[in-house]
Amino acid sequence: MNSNEEIKAPLIQNSRASNSENSTDAEKYPIEQVALTVPTTDDPSLPCFTFRTWILGSLACVVLSFLNQFFWYRKESLSLTSISAQIAMVPLGHLMASTITERVFFKGRKFEFTLNPGPFNVKEHVLITIFANSGAGNVFSIYLVNAVKLFCKKELTFMVALVVVITSQVMGFGWAGLFRRYLVDPAAMWWPQNLVQVSLFRLFWRYC
Repeated sequence: MNSNEEIKAPLIQNSRASNSENSTDAEKYPIEQVALTVPTTDDPSLPCFTFRTWILGSLACVVLSFLNQFFWYRKESLSLTSISAQIAMVPLGHLMASTITERVFFKGRKFEFTLNPGPFNVKEHVLITIFANSGAGNVFSIYLVNAVKLFCKKELTFMVALVVVITSQVMGFGWAGLFRRYLVDPAAMWWPQNLVQVSLFRLFWRYC
């Protein structure tokens, strides 16, 4: 198979998968590009749903959502992606880790917790970026609300507009959940654009 055929058919394994060891790896990770980019190990000791995750993630989600929607109405629109937050949150995360108190609240009790469980880590960084990505895209039902006001000359109350927006978003998540077994779970359903962000995570945490 020449290089052009490999590009056209990336799901076909190359000749090095012929021996038994590589064949086993190919069965676990059939997409070579993913196997070379995405780490296959995990450190369960790293905390993920921390105070830093919720604060920075919520902040990134709200800021990106506001800015993208605000600039969408401009003649020369500006779009900020989750990569912006992915880069910006590294120094902010380390800053919070170095300044927030390490005090343990309700120590020895069932609901023991701390605002600063240790150094800022990659799991927190990934979750914050996921938060940011959920707010980076414009809500398509906003176009419907705008169209009703501009072309139909009808005013929608805040609550009606909010219900329209939330309903469309919930339907989107519902369809995503229904088709998860077909679009997410299979190893062959890989998304090349996500490999760029995974590579960026690995670059950050190799030198941080």
